[in-house]
Amino acid sequence: MSKPVSDQSGAGPHDYDVVIIGGGPGGSTASTFLKKYNPDLRVLVLEKAKFPRDHIGESQLPSISPILDEMGCWDKVEAAGFPIKLGASYTWGRDADQWDFDFYPVEHWKDEPRPAKFEGQRRYTAFQVDRAVYDELLLNHARSMGVEAREETLVREVRTEGGRVTGVVLENGERITGRYYIDASGNVGLLRRALNINVNVTEELKNIAIWDYWQNAEWAEKIGVGGTRVQVRSLPYGWIWFIPLGPTRTSVGLITPAEHFKKTGKSYEQLYLQALSEQPQIAGLVSKGTREMKLEATKDWSQLADQLVGENWFLVGEAAGFADPILAAGLSLTHSSARDAAYTILELDRGELDANWLRARYNERNRTNIGQHIRFGQYWYSANGCFTDLQENCSRIAAEAGLKLDPKKAWAWLAQGGFISESLGLPTFGSFDIASAKQILDRFDPSGTKHVGYLVNAHNVFKLNTRGAKRGKVGHLEGGRIRQLDCWERGEATLPLVGIYGAVVKVLERTSDGKEIIDAFYDIVRTSGTGAQGGEQSDVSLFIQALDVMIEKFWVTREVDRKRPMLTIDDADQRYIRSRGKTREALAQAGSANVTINYE
Repeated sequence: MSKPVSDQSGAGPHDYDVVIIGGGPGGSTASTFLKKYNPDLRVLVLEKAKFPRDHIGESQLPSISPILDEMGCWDKVEAAGFPIKLGASYTWGRDADQWDFDFYPVEHWKDEPRPAKFEGQRRYTAFQVDRAVYDELLLNHARSMGVEAREETLVREVRTEGGRVTGVVLENGERITGRYYIDASGNVGLLRRALNINVNVTEELKNIAIWDYWQNAEWAEKIGVGGTRVQVRSLPYGWIWFIPLGPTRTSVGLITPAEHFKKTGKSYEQLYLQALSEQPQIAGLVSKGTREMKLEATKDWSQLADQLVGENWFLVGEAAGFADPILAAGLSLTHSSARDAAYTILELDRGELDANWLRARYNERNRTNIGQHIRFGQYWYSANGCFTDLQENCSRIAAEAGLKLDPKKAWAWLAQGGFISESLGLPTFGSFDIASAKQILDRFDPSGTKHVGYLVNAHNVFKLNTRGAKRGKVGHLEGGRIRQLDCWERGEATLPLVGIYGAVVKVLERTSDGKEIIDAFYDIVRTSGTGAQGGEQSDVSLFIQALDVMIEKFWVTREVDRKRPMLTIDDADQRYIRSRGKTREALAQAGSANVTINYE
């Protein structure tokens, strides 16, 4: 039995400092950061399963890689040999044409041996992980940091009193107490349910997932040593994922509305096999493979809890909320929120920052991130013209959301979710940068004619607008500390004075002339020595995107001076969303010989 620890609140001794329900990536990430930055903490992880065990949610985004690096386990994950995810290949939108979304321009990819370091081009990539291996690796890493982790340990009861958690009771009757509790139990939400936290379910995104694993299916694309793209293929009644998890193992699954599944009268097995047979590319890839015959199905509902933090508890990962897997954001949101919860607990213990501010920051930031992904998911589904059997469902999604599919109106609707909470100081939107998000709206446009465009276009005078705003603080997580940084606040809108946004503010404080502003952006990029991913032009694009966001949120006003040249920004050719034909052209021009595309 662990030695009791003191409770700074005066509530008495406890068995542990932090008790975490769930040993998946959320529990492992939170516990690792707690022990890394305060080794004296007594941290317990309770996991009902015995690892290794399979789990869906295998496709990652690049935002996870720096978290793994900070945890001290990126090298371990890289050494496991998981495929490198450079992006995804889609059939989605107004027609069945194939298009690619890359994190890194594939024509610039340099082949390199593995395992590799977290540097250079690898900073822009992600992993496709076999969760049976990945989750066990992370939990064992947490153990190596001094975390106590118990597998095959079921939490039977979560005891609460007045909005506080007072302890958990295990299946064997043992009662365990802690100063803080983290719910990382996934969509089961054990702690959340015990506290009666309401969950808002996006009714028209009530989908189900049906999946199995395949041995020796062919990879659709091979990029250098171990690199590939996830394949996402639309069907009239849903979509298929094809995710290589290693040299021989592949995850292949179907997402379809729960309502549609019931109407078909088919079994999970029947609908799964039908979907694979009706998608020719996927059928070709698995034709020489063998199913592991581990077919599983689960509900896949987008949802968001009303409250993610209390006096002594936190919700992380799917216990806090879930956004549809079409954006592959599940693991990103889990790792990010778990890291955030650990940082917040560390600061609460230090007592140097206002506790109410810390809790409010955690709640608002993570609820905004999840809600933003759900909102983008609603647009993805409602705008997919390939869903011929689901047109009524798509119309209901749009109607429920109050969404107009005209790209310009859709952009205004999507922009309500905010742009800056996910990556402080960077112009991101639901895991995409602003330019990529706008390109997606154009690609999904039913008419094929309208263009979202840049708000800076056809203007040449830009002035900072802080009227009605007041100075505030935003939290920046770094090195185990939450640093309070300056920002402007106006209503619910926030403008951080850090990162790219902060740099744009400084430029606007010097000049309002459009040409001088763009020249200043180039100067910043040149002097900072960036440009590793796509060159100088690509990095300047991020500053232009930030300026565009600031116009959208009325932090910047735009005017026209007829005596000066107008700005015209169109970086469609610089982004990494391209038709398959454009991808082939880029590869041919670059003379790339390390990319093999097997199926069209």
